[in-house]
Amino acid sequence: MENALRACCKGIKIGKILIHRVGDNGQQLIYHKLPMDIDERHVLLLDPVLGTGNSANQAIDLLRRKGVAEERIIFLTLISAPEGIQCVCTRFPKLKLVTSEIDTGLSEEFRVIPGLGEYGDRYFGTDN
Repeated sequence: MENALRACCKGIKIGKILIHRVGDNGQQLIYHKLPMDIDERHVLLLDPVLGTGNSANQAIDLLRRKGVAEERIIFLTLISAPEGIQCVCTRFPKLKLVTSEIDTGLSEEFRVIPGLGEYGDRYFGTDN
């Protein structure tokens, strides 16, 4: 998603947030680097798949702690589960969420079904 954004918005400032997801609600913030003036900007938060919504909520919490107003965050995702949409929109009602597809729901392993598998594996060709 970042490459497409860079292609259409040349010179845009891009930050990074890396959250490791474990199960339904265990996440760990691994890394973040954000523009110094992020609190003055509108923010596009990009994530290809919205499953439970817990990792998204943690990323949004980080942006809020950095001073970004909730109504200045637009969360863009390709595939979403209804549970994740509900989770994010309930916690952050002023946030805008844009998705291209709402799938059936979540599996017992908290994967979007029918989904598309692990996005990173598909994108980087590392699927076993």
